Amino acid sequence: MPPEVLFMCVHNAGRSQMAAALLQHHAAGRVLVRSAGSAPAAEVNPAVVAAMAEVGIDISQEVPKPLTDEAARTADVVVTMGCGDACPVYPGKRYLDWVLEDPAGKSLEEVRPIREEIDRRVRGLLSELLPKPPG
Repeated sequence: MPPEVLFMCVHNAGRSQMAAALLQHHAAGRVLVRSAGSAPAAEVNPAVVAAMAEVGIDISQEVPKPLTDEAARTADVVVTMGCGDACPVYPGKRYLDWVLEDPAGKSLEEVRPIREEIDRRVRGLLSELLPKPPG
């Protein structure tokens, strides 16, 4: 079974959407990826959609999703992003808390550095989940 990662934030409209899309892109099917929010927004942030399109990843059809018990329970790694006490904690899970600026209300120019930092962290997580074979 491939490892499963859940990215959680409050609205599931920015950071968690970018992280999930970037991990899916880099993992190329070797990791199961989900994202969710404790209080999902009505739509994904348009500046986030534009920032991802710039790097060749189309998230224009994504919608913010509510956090479900199943998503949290099946995940091997849960990455929280600015949800504080709004994100539930499940015993026995590996948790990472990524402190990242919220792209809500920001311009495309302001979202780009957030995207780049998420990409850096996603690549690091992927190298932990799928270490290169020796040799």
